[in-house]
Amino acid sequence: MSIKILHIDSNHPVLWNQLEEAGFENHADFKSSKEEIEAKIQDYNGIVIRSRFKIDKTFLDKAVNLQFIARVGAGLESIDCDYASAKGIHLIAAPEGNRNAVAEHSLGVILSLFNNLNKADMEVKAGQWNRESNRGHELDGKTVGIIGYGNMGKAFAKKLRGFDVEVLFHDILDGIGDENARQVPLSELQKKADVLSLHLPWTPETDKMVNVDFINAFEKPFWIINTSRGKNIVTADLVEAMKSKKVLGAGLDVLEYEKLSFETLFQDKNTPEAFQYLLEADNALLTPHIAGWTFESHERLAQVIVDKIKAVYASN
Repeated sequence: MSIKILHIDSNHPVLWNQLEEAGFENHADFKSSKEEIEAKIQDYNGIVIRSRFKIDKTFLDKAVNLQFIARVGAGLESIDCDYASAKGIHLIAAPEGNRNAVAEHSLGVILSLFNNLNKADMEVKAGQWNRESNRGHELDGKTVGIIGYGNMGKAFAKKLRGFDVEVLFHDILDGIGDENARQVPLSELQKKADVLSLHLPWTPETDKMVNVDFINAFEKPFWIINTSRGKNIVTADLVEAMKSKKVLGAGLDVLEYEKLSFETLFQDKNTPEAFQYLLEADNALLTPHIAGWTFESHERLAQVIVDKIKAVYASN
């Protein structure tokens, strides 16, 4: 019997083509509502999704023949993983696929913030030649603290090897240090770090983790980079810390206000006050959740998913 797969988000053609070549039966539906998908999901053995909607208990109860859920991305927080696992459904993600992209983006953000690249660029284009106000900092000799040392954190630490920096990390798992970074308690990281980079999933433990108490526990003023999940930071607390110069600059690829498909940023006239501050701050660098969104990672993510789907059925 053919394995029928429903693709509800578009992805790199590698994914579709290689699954077809391997004998899987591909179907696409990029427009139907969640309810419309639920009405026919019983006909499918697998589903491929990015972030179109949440796969919750209601969805899973209707997916009576579902054998796997493949998310073309790093995290699985949009899926009720416990309920899916209890039903024997394989959960597939691809953090290996965009870890290099996230690492390069994180490094670029640090260097841009340190050297006022975006600010200086806009000023020159506006006819201003301001050298002293754009005097930068060097990464050399700084301490970079990473929270979350999975695929993304490790890839970022590897990128930092060419700089003369101390790289520390904190993680809930013990004994995972390597030649690129030293594992430390959170208190030590907060004592030493000049730069904090978040590489965490969004979980009940990490939700609103970076709040006023967390920030004030840092001994030195520091820069913060977030390429993980927006709700890991309380934006209002971050902004207050930026105003007091406890936080020297923020590079945010993800935002607390982000939706599953965050494409209507400026349509809501009720912009949160903290967000408005970030929009106007010279020391805030904002990008639209693109840290892992390169041409190369687009293909690599698809290939990782293909390989993992094949592996599920090769082991059966």
